[in-house]
Parts: sequence; C-alpha cells; structure tokens
Amino acid sequence: MSTELSELTSVSLIAKESPLQVKKGAKPLHVGIPKEISSQEKRVVLTPEAVGLLSNNDIQVIVETGAGLSAKFKDQDYSDAGAKIAYSRKEVLSADVVLKVDPLSVEEIAEMSPGSCLISALQLEKQDAEFIKALNEKKITAVAFEYLEDKVGGMPVVRAMAEIAGSTVMLIASEYLSSVNEGKGMILGGVTGVPPTQVVIIGAGTVAEYAARTAIGLGANIKVFDNHIYKLRRIKQLLGQQIYTSTIDNFSLGQALSEADVVIGALRAEKGRNKIVVTEEMVANMIHGSIIIDVGIDQGGCIETARMTTHDEPVYKMHDVIHYCVPNIASRVARTASYSLSNIFTPLILQMADLGGAEEMIFNYKWFLRGVYTYRGSLTNAFLARKFGLNHKELQLLLAARY
Repeated sequence: MSTELSELTSVSLIAKESPLQVKKGAKPLHVGIPKEISSQEKRVVLTPEAVGLLSNNDIQVIVETGAGLSAKFKDQDYSDAGAKIAYSRKEVLSADVVLKVDPLSVEEIAEMSPGSCLISALQLEKQDAEFIKALNEKKITAVAFEYLEDKVGGMPVVRAMAEIAGSTVMLIASEYLSSVNEGKGMILGGVTGVPPTQVVIIGAGTVAEYAARTAIGLGANIKVFDNHIYKLRRIKQLLGQQIYTSTIDNFSLGQALSEADVVIGALRAEKGRNKIVVTEEMVANMIHGSIIIDVGIDQGGCIETARMTTHDEPVYKMHDVIHYCVPNIASRVARTASYSLSNIFTPLILQMADLGGAEEMIFNYKWFLRGVYTYRGSLTNAFLARKFGLNHKELQLLLAARY
C-alpha cells in the first residue's frame, strides 16, 4: 500500500503530457514582439509568414515598429500578415507573451503586465541578481531559449543556432586568414600542390559537426577533440569519414594547436559554465597569424585568452594570434536565423493559445517546463540560485501545490 501511495505522489509532481481541453470563449492570446535595442542583435523571433499563420488562428501579434528591419522584414510585411504595428514599446511589453531574442532590461521588465510570460535568451554571463528579482516582483513566468527542450528531449533553439554558428565559423575563419585582414594570407582549404589548412575543433557537438562539414567541403584537414567518446564516435558517423578524433589531454591538444591555422572552441557548457581546456601557454605556442574562434564565449568559453567581443570590434590579437569571440554569431545571418527561430516558436505559440496560456503549457508539457527559470514570483532554477545567491523553489512542487 505504501508503495502505491509513493508512486501516486511521485506521479502528481510530474507535469502531465496529455493536454487540457480548450475552453471555449477563452480570451485570445496576445503576443508582443519588441524591437531589439542592441546594435549587436539583428534577429527577430517571428517572421511575417509566421505572424500570418498565428493571426489566422485568432492570436493577436503586436510588433513594435522596426522590429524586423535588421532582418530585412518591413513593418508593412507584418501589417499585411495581420499584425498590429505598435509605436509604443510599453504596449508591446504589456502583451500576455513577450517574445524577444536579447533578454529584457530591468526597466523593460517593469513595463510588463503582472503574471505575463517572457520567452527570450537568458545570456547568463550578462545577468545579475537584480534581473531575477525584477522578474519575480512582476510574477513573470520566464522561459530561457538555452534551457527549452522539445518533445524528444533535444534543445531546439540551441541546436538551430549551433547549426548556423557552425556553418558560419569557417566563413569567418576564411575572412581573417586572408592578407586583407592581416591574417596568414592563406585560403581556407587547399589547392593542388599546397598543403591544406589545419583546423582544430574542440568539442564534438552540433557546432563542431557543421563546422567540420564546411571545413571538409573546402578541403581542410580537421582534428576534433572532446572528452565524451560517444560524441566523437557520433561525429565520425555523421560526417561519414575517418577523421582524426581524440580525447582532450594537454599533450595531444597542445601539439595539435601548435600546428593549427584555425582553432574552433565549440565545447558546450556543463552545469552552467565551460571549463578552460586551452591555456595561455598553448596559445603562445600557436603559429603567428592563426585564428581562434570561441563559439561558447557567452558561457565563459574554453580558451584562457578569450574575452567577449562585439560585431563592431570582433577581433583582437594576443601572442600574435587573432581571437574572434562574438557571442551571437548567428546574428551575422539575421534573416536565416530569424526563419529558424520562427520555425521553432510558431508551433509553440499555437499550442499555448490552444491550451489558454503559458501556465497551462507548463502544467501539460514537461518539455516546455524545462525552459522555465522563474514562475509566479519564485526562482525555479537551482543553478541560477547558486550563481546569484538567491533562494529557489522546485517548479514541480509549486505546480503540485497549485493544482
């Protein structure tokens, strides 16, 4: 009998997967798309085509004027699709659900409606305790791109942006290897009679996979390092080639770096922050004029000499090695990235509208619940609580108490 009670208690604390019945006559969902105010961010979460689909399903989308211009979407495009174009930022921020790439500022959070939902990137390295406190004061349900999962346990936004970043890093490397940018004066790849470019990729995840595909396509030699054997095995299978792979140790990695023309830092953070695997001494031993691109710099990076840069000033030199450490590489191709984000969030918003709001999504879908880090005035992410010295509550316990 006690075993049955234990099982029932355990089940009651886990979000259900069967959706609730939609209430007829429920208030239509209002979704706000604010303009990105950072000059570094050019993406927009929903495209005009997506807005048209949402509008056809009785979802009111409010787009701040100019929100899509950096991705080459005009206000007229959104208006024709059924969106309301707002000239007041406060009107957009007061929507039931606010969709944005960059996180909101503390001042912008104050403009949101109490109890509404914010879906955006968290960008942990830029945040502090005041950001969390501002969300909790307004009882905002906040969902982070970085933590959001899909129905099969994948991380759709992280993977989509990783695919774009991985495909783009080799184009960036090619730019800075050229003599025009004071690089080594090499072509990325190889030509007849000339040894191919040497590329070292640290990490064997999605960024590494797409970077490797591009590098191999251009004719470069690649070496992939990761401490997870299953990831190394997986990337070889995905690429369909017997590439060089190795676990990370100081000798093997140091030797590879000393011969590398391009180094890609593509380690994904575990438990919140990356570990440094490339020391300053290793960088000092690299060939002069070679380039380092640390894709994970927004989570601390894996290279000791890496520090965050911007699209306006993307590179700096240390030990005569070029460092490119821009956190939002996908913003370089804003239109492609916007379509990719829109493909993820359009069906999510449709599901949310069917159920009646963000809270019902949390209660019904465990994969959505994973992305939530504040809920109705409480911080629900243990790692953030430790980082900022705040108290947290388990979201599943809060849901159990509420329902």
